[in-house]
Amino acid sequence: MLNFNASDPQTKSREQARCACGLPSKRRASLLVILLVFVGCNAPSHEGGSDRQMVTTVFAPQNRPDVQGTIGAVSAGHPLAAQAGLEVLKDGGTATDAVIAMAGVLAVTRPHMNGVGGDAFGIFYDGASGEVTALNASGRSGAIATPEFFTDEGFDRIPDKGALSVSVPGAVAGWVDAHDRYGTKPFARLLEPAIRFARDGFAVSTRLALDFEAQGADLNEFGKSLYLPNDGAPPSVGTLLQNPELASSLEDIASRKKEGFYNGGIAESLADFVEGQGGHLRSTDFANHVSTWVEPLRINYLQHTFIVMPPSTQGPAQLALMEMSKAHDLQSMGHNSTDYLHTLIELKKLAFADRDRWIADPEKADVPIARLLNPAYLAERAAMVDPSSAADSVPPGFGDDDVEANEVERDDSGDTVYLTAVDQWGNAVSWIQSNFAGFGSGLLEPETGILLHNRGSLYTLEDGHPNQIAPNKRPYHTLSPMMALHADGDFSFTLGTPGGDSQPQSLLQISHNLLVFNMTPQEAIEAPRFRSMSDTRVSIENRVPRAALEGLASKGHQLTIVPGWTATFGGAQMIVFNRETGVLNAAADPRREAYALAY
Repeated sequence: MLNFNASDPQTKSREQARCACGLPSKRRASLLVILLVFVGCNAPSHEGGSDRQMVTTVFAPQNRPDVQGTIGAVSAGHPLAAQAGLEVLKDGGTATDAVIAMAGVLAVTRPHMNGVGGDAFGIFYDGASGEVTALNASGRSGAIATPEFFTDEGFDRIPDKGALSVSVPGAVAGWVDAHDRYGTKPFARLLEPAIRFARDGFAVSTRLALDFEAQGADLNEFGKSLYLPNDGAPPSVGTLLQNPELASSLEDIASRKKEGFYNGGIAESLADFVEGQGGHLRSTDFANHVSTWVEPLRINYLQHTFIVMPPSTQGPAQLALMEMSKAHDLQSMGHNSTDYLHTLIELKKLAFADRDRWIADPEKADVPIARLLNPAYLAERAAMVDPSSAADSVPPGFGDDDVEANEVERDDSGDTVYLTAVDQWGNAVSWIQSNFAGFGSGLLEPETGILLHNRGSLYTLEDGHPNQIAPNKRPYHTLSPMMALHADGDFSFTLGTPGGDSQPQSLLQISHNLLVFNMTPQEAIEAPRFRSMSDTRVSIENRVPRAALEGLASKGHQLTIVPGWTATFGGAQMIVFNRETGVLNAAADPRREAYALAY
């Protein structure tokens, strides 16, 4: 309990406004309130002090059941997608086949978060050979996208929404390329569930209606007519949402694959639409698009080999967090203790400072990965954590002083879906696809029914920055699927989450929950998490013990304490293989609409 005793009305008023009761002036942190989580944050009377309670909520350590099987397992961002994936596995399909079927369904049933108008990334484990490969299925800027294209129109930064935020969507090419290498079922058959849901409709859930209402303000007229049809309100819960134009586009993709999306009618419609809105994409940019098979990045941590995507994603930040964590005795600190949470928050600032300064498209910029992930360098960075105080800002470890880190916070609240599958042959896929922000660019092209993402908003216009906009260049990406192997190379687990900047933070916390604190996969995902923002601001769930929250506030962290199960902290999913028992354990996060199935 935090006590305070203001000595005069002016001080009392100031303390009440800051809601920083009882903290020393140098450590006065703003403990922000969401939905009356804090109780009694009132000024005391002149006669004496008053207590303010920091209310926390206690839940069972695990609320959803263990989902286990011995043959195959899936986890996806919507129950209908998980069902489609499991049916593919039961029909003898590979993990990649299942992922493509689930990705198609998610493009229909979670349209504000992902779709054929967005990007994707995947990590693949070959059960026969143990080989791990990775696919960058993100798109690029248009051939005319120079910094001057924006500055000549009066822009000093890339817009968050609209046509100028749109880069070529890469997800469809990713589906086809993954299928060409690892799929066995006919591609068209895998998209049949998605086509059916788009044409015939699927039932609107409570969560989907709430998401549409919260994130649909920037939709264009066509988007609002589909997703906010009731005078600006979402479809009623339980009604069927149909998008027949999207169904037709998916049918074209199913029959003609990449040709169906990147050449011909769909590409021409999308390019003309974007050009008409002032964007930099043309039909030739669609026609020239290709995915890239890349070498994933690895690190040995907690007796596992963790595997992530290389740039243009924030995968290096994930590995930097893990390498720096080695310098701190996290287990002895205790799960979600003040010291544990403070250490991870401060390590995040160090990793993100380097990320924001350097991560970009390696085909167009020099990204010093070897130096960024050098263990000696990261040990020095890890030693910079002040155990008693939250840092307001942290500079990158190296680089020109006149080039600023690209750390503008963008709205990525509704951005992404994660999905994963393991099949009867031991193949595993960790896949993620995204619109970036909720409803992406806000632009729904009416002839195709396709909503376009806004990943292109993450370029910068700053001269000298590796992520500066340039023709045919991929933007920096927050998407970061992950996979872990045992030290001998056997598959251990897949893991991923939506959540933009929170992805590396959540994945680190969940990995620790599983491997350091010996939680079940479902318990590891459900356990309360934090999300560090810029400066000293931290969102944190109210299931974290009150003593830890008070301790963080005393170190200068500005806490926003969030009740319930919200998308602020992502929506993680994972599949863990117990090689001693042969059991697959699939887990899904209650913070969104994720669902896991196994057999």
